Amino acid sequence: MAGDGEGAGDGEGAAAFAAAKAEWLGGSGGLPLLRWWRASGGGELLRGWDAVRAGAVAPALAAVSGACLAMSAMLLAEAVFMAAASLVRRRPERRYSAGPLGAQDGEDEERGLLGYPMVLVQIPMYNEREVYKLSIGAACGLSWPSDRVIVQVLDDSTDPTIKDLVELECKIWAKKGKNVKYEVRNNREGYKAGALKEGMLHAYVQQCDFLAVFDADFQPEPDFLMRTIPYLARNPQIALVQARWEFVNPNECLMTRIQKMTLDYHFKVEQEAGSSTFAFFGFNGTAGVWRISAIKEAGGWDDRTTVEDMDLAVRAGLKGWKFVYVGDVKVKSELPSNLKAYRRQQHRWTCGAANLFRKMGAEILLTKEVSLWWKLYLLYSFFLVRKVVAHVLPFVLYCVVIPFSVLIPEIKIPAWGVVYIPTAITILYAVRNPSSIHFIPFWILFENVMSFHRTKATFIGLLELGSVNEWVVTEKLGSVSNTKPVPQILERPRCRFWDRFLL
Repeated sequence: MAGDGEGAGDGEGAAAFAAAKAEWLGGSGGLPLLRWWRASGGGELLRGWDAVRAGAVAPALAAVSGACLAMSAMLLAEAVFMAAASLVRRRPERRYSAGPLGAQDGEDEERGLLGYPMVLVQIPMYNEREVYKLSIGAACGLSWPSDRVIVQVLDDSTDPTIKDLVELECKIWAKKGKNVKYEVRNNREGYKAGALKEGMLHAYVQQCDFLAVFDADFQPEPDFLMRTIPYLARNPQIALVQARWEFVNPNECLMTRIQKMTLDYHFKVEQEAGSSTFAFFGFNGTAGVWRISAIKEAGGWDDRTTVEDMDLAVRAGLKGWKFVYVGDVKVKSELPSNLKAYRRQQHRWTCGAANLFRKMGAEILLTKEVSLWWKLYLLYSFFLVRKVVAHVLPFVLYCVVIPFSVLIPEIKIPAWGVVYIPTAITILYAVRNPSSIHFIPFWILFENVMSFHRTKATFIGLLELGSVNEWVVTEKLGSVSNTKPVPQILERPRCRFWDRFLL
């Protein structure tokens, strides 16, 4: 009965619309502009549009609408899968041996030092005036025997003044007894990947077992190596240990708060789910430790895309290596605090991932070194849904299909595709960010604004268009040094409503 009522309502509405249109086209009176439109042949033009709309535009939009509904269902299924996997996951220390290294009870201390493997710490940087001291100081402050770690600063700076400052900082730490190597290149070929690749060619690297990578704004805690290296040292099947990012400026503005929400979800759900199910996830490019032999077996750093970190991770995964995400280990970093820097960063990440999908899709499908389920996870879940569908769907559905469906009455979009699925995905997103639930409306608006840029970047990567390999270093402001001093006189805290929204 409800369906009959709805059908009757639709019929009455269509009849009213037809009557109104007929009156507008052929009726007497009306506005002078409308009378002129009818007299000059506007009615014929409108009838022609009706024919084109019904014969071509409506079917095409209906096909796009159906594809969007299918992609919405794919996104929901992926969100449910990742949420379940991250909730039931077993902690890394329960799945892998991660006992302490070094001298044990009753063991000679000098002999115990041999239990610490040689570690190379790479810090790539490019004109990082605001943060170079932070990263170099944090790397040199790592708790590890000084003769078992090498800090390699890879400086691609083009500003001579900054190069002199970075070199001076390295010399200062070298005088303090730290094994710091300052390396420069004659060009920036390959950008970050090129710098990392060339850094691995130095003779002193051959003695190293593991490689820790930190971008110039990352500040690892002193115990970082103590908490990550044991997974690699005691489990020969593990190639990568990834730590979680923490942020020094999440409350700088509303945009940084929204970024924190997005990245927290990425680490707490996506990385956790990948680590606990298939022992695979995308390397985040920093705050991680690699087994150098795994890097070499996978073919080393490659600059064919702007996501050299993900590229290496996929190639290592295809060789059968396992990855571990350790969310309890956090490394401080800086979030982009202006829209221009954030857009460029997102373009690089989104375009690079789509381009890597294009380049490696066939290789993943044809390889015989991994299981069929692993291939399916990598091609469908990791690449297609998360790197393509998740970036294209918001713009196409909410900024194209739904607005045009208002103008084209033949298009019927069910409520479950417009309301229920997006609501379910938002709820799954919000429950993993309980402290940021009040930011959800702003997050939705901001993500819709960014959807056009991500969609464009995705197609640039898939089609390998002009700016596919465009690399712009994310601007850093050294926000950790701009924190406000603690007032000497303690005031009674006041919680104002607008303060929670950082407006």
